[in-house]
Amino acid sequence: MPYDDSPPPTRRARPLSVAAALAAVCLTAAGCGGGQEPGEAGAASPRPGGDAATSTAPTPTGKQPEPTASTSASPSAKPLPKGPLTGRTVVIDPGHNPGNRDHTREINRQVDIGTGRKECDTTGTATNDGYAEARFTLDVSHRLRALLEAEGARVRLTHDADRPFGPCIDERARIGNEAKADAVVSVHADGSAVGNRGFHVILPAGVKGGGADTSKIVKSSADLGARIAGHFVRTTGSAPSNYIGGNTGLDTRDDLGGLNLSTVPKVFVECGNMRDPKDAALLTSASWRQKAAQGLADGITSYLKG
Repeated sequence: MPYDDSPPPTRRARPLSVAAALAAVCLTAAGCGGGQEPGEAGAASPRPGGDAATSTAPTPTGKQPEPTASTSASPSAKPLPKGPLTGRTVVIDPGHNPGNRDHTREINRQVDIGTGRKECDTTGTATNDGYAEARFTLDVSHRLRALLEAEGARVRLTHDADRPFGPCIDERARIGNEAKADAVVSVHADGSAVGNRGFHVILPAGVKGGGADTSKIVKSSADLGARIAGHFVRTTGSAPSNYIGGNTGLDTRDDLGGLNLSTVPKVFVECGNMRDPKDAALLTSASWRQKAAQGLADGITSYLKG
């Protein structure tokens, strides 16, 4: 069956308080703090998601959903409307790159993440029928950009499949830093075991070493992540992850270069598990991807207006 790729209409983002965001997560889940702890057995990889996501993806088969919004890796040249986010800068980081699969030597090159070294990037994961995470992240990022620009925000993408591979995880962080972004959101989808479902937001841990120092962004990033989690629950109807984050939808990590090297508030969002058939049915639906983008936009707007 062909993928539904029609772009649904957009709506304006709505703010939500931090307390309401956390309450939304807890009410949707079986109580905050319960369930499996991060890293507990059950995931397909020890620490799925982010720059540590699955490094191989199934060969795509059938029609691939293509991004439906306009594309530009640079800030939009068109005049922005006046809105609640006028004067704010948001960097959206679409996880991986569709070209990574053809440049495995380049993306396997080790880069400095402050506390050690790690691969430049990975291919990301895919659904069982070949819908690549890199395609998903671009589509959601385009939708998110349109929503934020409608609110008056200056938006930049770290890439738009306009380069052969990458950028590397250290460059992704640098793009947000150099833009002096008010918020950076890295869009991903996980590649875990069947039965592992739901979204989670990855927050930066307190890290200091080499070129990494997150001490100034830990608190603000946690605020951004909590607001996104609350809105994502409400807008998409998806529950917080049942395998990472103890049913809170929030997970803190110190092994992701994109977070370690950031000097501005930043989070990763794993929107669902591409290897679970029920989650995959959502992730391959254009109408659900629009909801996902709206949930992200609502959370970002709430944070920036808070």
